[in-house]
Amino acid sequence: MGTLIWIGIIFFSVLFHELGHALTAMIFKRKPRIELVALGGLTVHDGQHLSSWKQFLIVLNGPLFGLLLALLAWLAMKLSILSVGIPMQILRDITIINVFWTAVNLLPIMPLDGGQMLRIILEAVFGTKGLQYSLIVSVVLSIGISLALFFFQDFLLGAFFFLFAFQGFEMWKATRGIADSDHKSDLKELFVKAEEELLAGHKEQAMQHMLSLRLQAKKGLLWKTATQELAILYYEGGNREEAYALLREVERDINDEAACALHDLAFEHGNYPLVVSLAPRVFRIMQEGAIALRSAYASAQLKLVREAIGWLEASIEREDGTITDAIGSSLFDPIRTDPLFSDFLHSLKLKKLL
Repeated sequence: MGTLIWIGIIFFSVLFHELGHALTAMIFKRKPRIELVALGGLTVHDGQHLSSWKQFLIVLNGPLFGLLLALLAWLAMKLSILSVGIPMQILRDITIINVFWTAVNLLPIMPLDGGQMLRIILEAVFGTKGLQYSLIVSVVLSIGISLALFFFQDFLLGAFFFLFAFQGFEMWKATRGIADSDHKSDLKELFVKAEEELLAGHKEQAMQHMLSLRLQAKKGLLWKTATQELAILYYEGGNREEAYALLREVERDINDEAACALHDLAFEHGNYPLVVSLAPRVFRIMQEGAIALRSAYASAQLKLVREAIGWLEASIEREDGTITDAIGSSLFDPIRTDPLFSDFLHSLKLKKLL
């Protein structure tokens, strides 16, 4: 019975908290909906982008409703009929839970309401960079609180704050490339048009939209995505020079398809360090002998003997045959006289693979 009562109190408190968010959103003519998630509730609302002060009030009124519920429960305990037995215990639990949760929820840590309010304030002051600043504050504070809780042997709560730190760090990594241009509706519409043209098979029109988007955005996630997709279109169309130039602009943050194309193009342009750095990722995506052999060539050019041998072994496994012609390539000359490579070649001869 005690467990059921506790669950009921938590459930009611969460809904009352989210009701604060939802009612405020309705005042601003939004259409909110409340969803229950793992660590509580979530209120989302449809409609156009709201001003910063309206967003702030929507977030703030969740914790305020929690405090209001705690106050109402505390006042109810003053009534004689509710000041004894189970009713008093329920009201006391409601008060304690909502005061505690409101205090925690107001910490400037994402995804808590305090973190959201900090984000809104910093975005209003610093623009897009405000989100990244708020995430940095969130991660640092979460780690500090987590370590303090671990020190006092509160491992469960400490684990929650450590999880907040990890989530904040992942969000920070994902948002590093965001720019003010990513929030412009006309650029978003242009990107959607380009995607629609691409899905319809109209590659020339899609390329024109991507080019226009690159020129207007100049940086940010939309610019990076447009650059990658434009490079892939050039690559597929045989315009390898343009494709390589574009992919070099965004090589630190590219998708799998672009990484595979860049691995091929970098080898063609003699950029062996880039080939070697991309090799593990590309081989996980496409476990082909040709990719392993290309990686072996690049490793040999950089005199990375063990890496070259490893990639040759992978190539042999995938190609299921001899590699006499490949071994004879001048690209292996920088390591051909190395004792380790010589021993490897001798082992291949013994296995009749050469």
